[in-house]
Amino acid sequence: MSETTPEQIRQRLANVVDCHLQKDLIAADAVKDVRVEDGTAHIEIELGYPAAGYREALEQAVREALQGLAGLAEIRVEVASNILSHAVQKGVKPLANIRNIIAIASGKGGVGKSTTAVNLALALQAEGARVGILDADIYGPSQPRMLGCHMKPETDGKSIEPNVSYHIQSMSIGYLVDEETPMIWRGPMVTSALEQLLTETNWQDLDYLIVDLPPGTGDIQLTLCQKIPVSGAIIVTTPQDIALLDARKALKMFEKVEVPVLGIVENMSTHICSRCGHEEHIFGAGGGAQMARQYGVDLLGSLPLDIAIREGADNGKPTVALQPDSAITASYREIARKAAAKLSLRARDYSARFPKIVVENA
Repeated sequence: MSETTPEQIRQRLANVVDCHLQKDLIAADAVKDVRVEDGTAHIEIELGYPAAGYREALEQAVREALQGLAGLAEIRVEVASNILSHAVQKGVKPLANIRNIIAIASGKGGVGKSTTAVNLALALQAEGARVGILDADIYGPSQPRMLGCHMKPETDGKSIEPNVSYHIQSMSIGYLVDEETPMIWRGPMVTSALEQLLTETNWQDLDYLIVDLPPGTGDIQLTLCQKIPVSGAIIVTTPQDIALLDARKALKMFEKVEVPVLGIVENMSTHICSRCGHEEHIFGAGGGAQMARQYGVDLLGSLPLDIAIREGADNGKPTVALQPDSAITASYREIARKAAAKLSLRARDYSARFPKIVVENA
């Protein structure tokens, strides 16, 4: 009986579809090495997004696809992630130590954007990425409370160290002022403060920096989007018509500044009764999916209106950190994988590969 060849294995792998990339492993260029040695097949797969919660399922899918091949006594599959930098808006330079910046926006307040942002950051971290979060809401910072972190960050007068909570690096104006102190600033001051928080923080080797944008689509938001090097954006909405109306404005804002929208998250999709577990669409149903179809973007997932999510955020114990094995956490992690996978398919940033040219006087 002839031994199976690497080419025969690759033909089988062309039938294994990555559910997050929505491509087969060969088309996605995810198969980095295939070897057959003494009846053992060695397959190395490299994903461009963090996938700790998906790795085992993908390895099993590969083994099942290779069953029945002649001469294979053992199948060894290794799945790893390699997160690269991706392109940002024209005229905006990427920042050192941050591979990708993902903006979380809503267009409207009260839809759970900040809660979604912190849980997605924690979900990406749980999937194996190095993650930070920047609270860009200068007027109403909420991330210090949600992360349960209220320390004054260390500074040397020129730069500032990010606070770390739940292994997430974070920065917020809320770390620098009292929680009840109102920020009575005009637009230019807000923009300047945010730029300082972003560029003067010593972020440490981040795969993703999540930027929790303030609600709205006015001059401040547009200016921020034009100055922050963003690789992609996620729109958070509820199924309610009025929320969807403003979410569409946020989506179009990103289109104007040439930031790709990775997808839509429908928050408060259903209400889950804390007593009997009954689900009800109190804000309507299908609005996020309809918007996704209308604008040709992905619906990354739907999240319930659950008291546990609200309590966790208010008490500085976000759901993904407090209940790592819950169904809600599984939803956040699936959304995080889909968004990161979508970003991995975007054009890459190669600026770091080019040497800097320095002209000196002889």
